[in-house]
Parts: sequence; C-alpha cells; structure tokens
Amino acid sequence: MRIDLNTDLGESFGAWTMGDDDAMLDLVTSANVACGFHAGDPIVMHRTIAAARDRGVSVGAHPGFLDLWGFGRRPILGDSPADIEKMLVYQIGAAQAVAASVGVRLAHVKIHGSLGNMAMVDPDLAAAVARAVRTIDRDLILVVMPGLALERAGLGEGLVLAREVYADRTYNDDGNLTSRKVAGAVTHDAEAAAARVRRMVEDGAVTTVTGRRLPVQIDTICVHGDNPQAVAMARTVRTMLEAGGAELRPFADILRA
Repeated sequence: MRIDLNTDLGESFGAWTMGDDDAMLDLVTSANVACGFHAGDPIVMHRTIAAARDRGVSVGAHPGFLDLWGFGRRPILGDSPADIEKMLVYQIGAAQAVAASVGVRLAHVKIHGSLGNMAMVDPDLAAAVARAVRTIDRDLILVVMPGLALERAGLGEGLVLAREVYADRTYNDDGNLTSRKVAGAVTHDAEAAAARVRRMVEDGAVTTVTGRRLPVQIDTICVHGDNPQAVAMARTVRTMLEAGGAELRPFADILRA
C-alpha cells in the first residue's frame, strides 16, 4: 500500500511561532502551507516551502478565511461564493509564486479551517473552491473529504482529487468533522491517533462518534501541525503505517503514477 501523510505548516506569523515545522517536515510526505490569510506571511511561506523542498516533501497551498485573529477557525458569513473564489485565487497564486521562487511546483490545494468545513457541505461554496483551483491550474490536486460537497464539485470541474482522513479528529454521521467546540473532537494522544488510523486504513472506513461506519477512499492522512502533540503523533502514525508494510509517498506522486 502506498499512502501519504500530510500536515498544515507555515502557520507562524511575524515574531509569533506556531508548531514545529522542521520536525514535522522530517516525518510527512506532503505539506499544506498557509497563504497569509489565516496565518503565515511571505517570509514564513518562503522558509517553509524551501525547507519542504530540501526534504523532498510535496507542497500545496492552504488558503482560508482572512482571519488572523481567529486562526481561520471562525465562520465568516456574508461573503458571497464569488468573492470567496477571488480570495482563494489570490492566496493560491501567492503560494504558487513563492514556490516558483525556490524552484518548487505547487502540487495541490487544501482549504483551511472553517472555510474548508463550510465548503464540504455548501454546494455553492464548494463550486467556488473548485473553480478557483481550476482557474489557477487545472493540474493542481484538490484535497477533499470523501463523500461531501467539495468532492462532488471537484469531480464536476474535472480536477484530480486526493481523499483525506484525519488522525486527530472525530467525525459526525454526515462524514464531516466534529466541531472543535465539542469535547473530545480533537485527539491529543499519539497512540490513540495511530490506532484510529490503523482502523481506518484496514477497514477502508471512518467510524463516527455514534459508531456509524462510513466507507471511504483514503489517499492521505492528516496530522494537524498546530496540535501540541503533532510531532509525536506524526512519528507514531508513520511508524505504525510502515510497520504494516505501507510505503509513504506524496499523494501527488501516487495519484499521477
């Protein structure tokens, strides 16, 4: 089995540091780099993408709401899908340009935080996301959660999709992530996260908070870089996968093979 391990990086800003990007880059095969709206800045983006290049880690854009104060995890209502599409084009274009400046080709797009959660269930917003990606570069891979609106929109635009599951999050019965406001929605125990990933990979399914089993295709597994246990969790998940015979490779390589 070939599978990808991804994380969200470049989420520092100015003098403020979020996560241990260097340690995570030694463990993952794909990195989603913040584009300056929910986190990140030009210097952080450049440093993160160059560090990923040096380790052979595939790089994608991680755009979100313009919400540095709330780290992109607050729903921002009132922006039309058309305006959000333009904001995404702006952010993806910035990531693409910074990547090019260090000799890297941007491989994918993964939407961050509340914007991502909303796009998974709102068909109009999902369509705006898919159009933005296609407008920038139809060869960019769109990261989606299986069975939700963004997957359908991406297919409708003819995009290559990477289906993602989460090591450190729980799921609702509709297949979307449980709100972070709910107790237990985020896992901080590395062993528990690895056990969850093992079950998902072996079963080809996620188990929801009510015990419902939802079959899914899995191309990539996410460990959030801002989780306090992110490094230990990524290391434990990777060790478990490799012990089970999995080959870890960037999903961009796997899907285009």
